[in-house]
Amino acid sequence: MKLEFIDIGNIDDSVVNMRHARKAPDVGDILPTVRKRGILVPVILRPGQTEGRFELVAGRRRVHAARLALDEDGADPDLGRVPAAIMAAGDDAAALEASLIENLARLDPDEVTQWETFTRLVKQGRTVDDIAATFGLPDLTIRRVLALGNLLPRIRSLYAQEKIDRATVRHLTLASKSQQKAWLALVDDTDAYVPSGHQLKAWLFGGQSIPARFALFDLDGFKGAILADLFGDDRYFTDADAFWAAQNAAIDARRDAYLAEGWSDVVIVPPSDHFSSWEYEKTGKRKGGRIYVDVRSSGEVTFHEGYVTRQEARRAERGEAPQGEKPERPELTSTLQTYVDLHRHAAVRAALLSHPGVALRLMVAHAIVGSPLWTVRPEPQSTRNDEVRESVETCRAEALFDERRRAVLAMLGFSPDEPTMTGGNGDDYGVVSLFLRLIDLPDPAILEVVAIVIGETLASGSAAVAAAGSEIGIVMADWWQADEALFSLLRDREVLGRIVAEVAGETVAAANAKEKAKTLKRIVADHLEGRGGRDKVENWVPRWMQFPPSAYTARGGVGTVAAQAKVAAARDMAAAPRPDDPAEPFAEAA
Repeated sequence: MKLEFIDIGNIDDSVVNMRHARKAPDVGDILPTVRKRGILVPVILRPGQTEGRFELVAGRRRVHAARLALDEDGADPDLGRVPAAIMAAGDDAAALEASLIENLARLDPDEVTQWETFTRLVKQGRTVDDIAATFGLPDLTIRRVLALGNLLPRIRSLYAQEKIDRATVRHLTLASKSQQKAWLALVDDTDAYVPSGHQLKAWLFGGQSIPARFALFDLDGFKGAILADLFGDDRYFTDADAFWAAQNAAIDARRDAYLAEGWSDVVIVPPSDHFSSWEYEKTGKRKGGRIYVDVRSSGEVTFHEGYVTRQEARRAERGEAPQGEKPERPELTSTLQTYVDLHRHAAVRAALLSHPGVALRLMVAHAIVGSPLWTVRPEPQSTRNDEVRESVETCRAEALFDERRRAVLAMLGFSPDEPTMTGGNGDDYGVVSLFLRLIDLPDPAILEVVAIVIGETLASGSAAVAAAGSEIGIVMADWWQADEALFSLLRDREVLGRIVAEVAGETVAAANAKEKAKTLKRIVADHLEGRGGRDKVENWVPRWMQFPPSAYTARGGVGTVAAQAKVAAARDMAAAPRPDDPAEPFAEAA
């Protein structure tokens, strides 16, 4: 912008000024100052379509006051020299913003004026977020102003003429188009009562006759009474309850029809709520769009086809899965499940060291079920909980496995401090070199290597862990003892109550049923350690850690219990008789 003094006679009102075409402004508060000292704060102008003329973008009240002062007898001619900031020509959106910012800072414009300006900004390419950032207003405020677009033009005109107050206009934004027309008919009837303000809200949402034209059902089959308006073209239901019974049945039928057509969902918006298009985005049927049925207390029903909430649309743009229902709280927290899985995993792979035949068969199974190139990766044994990590790293099973792993690496000529598995596919030279080294090793040594390899590639928490542990007959008490990490992760009071019953008996559990989790944990710990005069319980292992595992509650069908269920299902399938059983030739050969 550039600053200049412009002759007031060369200034025209601009169509982008938010107060353009309104009645002359009230300048009584600034006229004495302008009369005495002229315009002190520069107005905002932009070049007009005619050479030498300018359009007034912001500062209409100051210019109007200066014109009034100039018309007075003895006026100072210098009042006609107006200080102005000259904008670049052609940027309507920037001019609109300047006008609105100027007026918001001086004299609050009414909502309809704001709506007209905001709407023009949207048409100029501004987004709701852009407008909110420009004027320092919340997004919700901008959306509320834009919602005035639901009003009929005549209602906005009446408000602009100050014939309708602000409260009435706001309530009218909640009215359907037919309700707005009915309200305008009352305005035109000099003998009618015109509800306004809070009375208008009561008129919109209660005690209103329901026009027959709003019925979704066949009027010929309707058993209730319908009263005709002798002076109008519409008819009305005399029994609202009978109307709604038939209307709701028709809505349900339409809902079923939409679902049969393949729409993902049909949402009924009750009269107490309101469907606002600003809160939703248009979305096709194949992209998850749903039907919103906007039901009004007046009986009017509008079907909005193919919409999702704005939040859902943003999640879809980011490639995120839609929000689902909140899952039922599991018996084990994720960290406790990790604790259980890792300890069971450590015990299984340590026990496999003494059962190389089982390890070899597991390895063959991995080779058959794995990818075509069999990219083998070690189990990362990852957890974000430091207590769980320390508990697993210091347990007896992990210490034994690491000792034997280092011995195998030394036997193969590798550094004992490097990982056994590289996680990659390897190259031909590396594969051949290792193969030739393995050729020279006796079978017992090979089986030792196999046990280490399968132990490092056995997925924690998998059904394979459950199957191997059950096959070997692992007793977890030989590999694990309760520690502080376990007690810090036990938070479910129902589970703790069942554990108390396990270690202390049902009588003690019943007597402490209402105690806090901290008290229940102390009772269990005292029994495991034999403290406080309590009987010491040896070799206790939580049910989920045992082989086979079980749950304490009906909520326990996850984690190790679910993995064991897969093992049972696989065992049943394997035991089922098959025609031409391929095991028979092997039996004969044996």
